[in-house]
Amino acid sequence: MTPRLPVLYDATSRTRMGVFGDGRRANRSEGERSTIATGTTVEILPHGAATRRGAEWHGMGVEFVQAIRQERIEYNFRSRAHLLVVYEHGVRHDGETFVAGAPRSTLRNVAGKLTFAPCGHEYREWHEPRTPMGVMYFHFDPDKVQADAGPSMAEFPLAPRLFFEDATIRSTAKKLMTAIESPNLEKENHLYFEALGVVLVHEVLRLGLGSARTEAPVRGGLAAWQQRLVTAYIEEHLSEQISLATLAQLARLSPYYFCRAFKQSFGVPPHRFHTGRRIEYAKVLLAGRKHSVTEIGLSVGYSETSSFTAAFRKITGQTPSSYHRSIA
Repeated sequence: MTPRLPVLYDATSRTRMGVFGDGRRANRSEGERSTIATGTTVEILPHGAATRRGAEWHGMGVEFVQAIRQERIEYNFRSRAHLLVVYEHGVRHDGETFVAGAPRSTLRNVAGKLTFAPCGHEYREWHEPRTPMGVMYFHFDPDKVQADAGPSMAEFPLAPRLFFEDATIRSTAKKLMTAIESPNLEKENHLYFEALGVVLVHEVLRLGLGSARTEAPVRGGLAAWQQRLVTAYIEEHLSEQISLATLAQLARLSPYYFCRAFKQSFGVPPHRFHTGRRIEYAKVLLAGRKHSVTEIGLSVGYSETSSFTAAFRKITGQTPSSYHRSIA
């Protein structure tokens, strides 16, 4: 089966560019925007006051909105979709933000803040920009969220939140937006977008956990949803150092219980699993014969070629160079 790729649109050109399964492009009028994925987008008034570009796929939508006028702009949203607002940059001269179920706010410097409106909760905002305003909107179909979360998450209701901070959500949201804007989007592995989407969904779900209690792992290791979430996070952060505490938090376990459950599920500790995935990815890059050993080592998180070579040899029994020659 040919994987479905993100459907792209750019409202500045009033067209929408999709990708058919065979790689052909499809254009959709701006009026069709609401017929894909989550079923709606944020309404912005007056029309033409902001540029909009983004994509929708698999029950999710991501959109970057940039205000281009120094005048009052209004944003409205109410849908059966969850809405995550990520304020990339901007300071407003005046304005107000409202999400049903949360106190109103007139905060002026919104840069770096997050707002969350669960499905069915109205989101309204207006501002008179003092500096350029850039906002990322993420829409999640509740059915998609439930499917990715698993039944064990259903007991935690998602509450509205206004102007909070979460470095992990911001980081994942930014990477997803950057990936969508890649000029080589059609050539990228669609699983990368899937992994980012799954990670972001679960990070949003953490908002409903509050001070979640530590749970013992299920018998037999990590539950399916925990395995899916943690491995997706590792794949998406291959080149970075990942702390045990971060992975344990994603799985809603203490580091001690998480480490035991992870090893029971995968046969190796989290750190060794992460290293193994790095080396597997390095092998793919070596087979491509487009980059030097040093460049590949850097791309998978090793600042020194010697440490990359040592890790590669420990797992494969060969140095990167000898492996490269062996597949020539």
